[in-house]
Amino acid sequence: MKNLFAFIFGGLFALGLMVSGMSNPEKVLGFLDLFGDWDISLMFVMIGAIAVAIIPFQKAIRNPKTLSGEAISLPTSTQIDKKLIIGSILFGIGWGIAGVCPAPAITLIGLGYVEAWYFIGAMLFGIFIHRMWAER
Repeated sequence: MKNLFAFIFGGLFALGLMVSGMSNPEKVLGFLDLFGDWDISLMFVMIGAIAVAIIPFQKAIRNPKTLSGEAISLPTSTQIDKKLIIGSILFGIGWGIAGVCPAPAITLIGLGYVEAWYFIGAMLFGIFIHRMWAER
């Protein structure tokens, strides 16, 4: 039953990405182009997402369990360190170059965009490099 709910909510999330334009790299790059032809529409998508998610996130912070009672592992560190800053910069550079981040990339694969595999390959390579570095 748990997997069925995960499938349904994952599909709903993918549908939301498609309908909102978040899985369209050109639209995302238009949003990131602050000094060019800026497309503000994705700001409203993000504001809407925050409005919808704020109450469940607050509930998860107070009681970190899923609806089925399983524990949720939340980060415990609140420190802004070098690893967080470097990771954020790398994520932003990748997002700015490709116009997608991981969830929309998976959605694009489901829509048949073969080009998304370039992003997925680079993302998996980055994960591999991080794991190799973390084990040192």
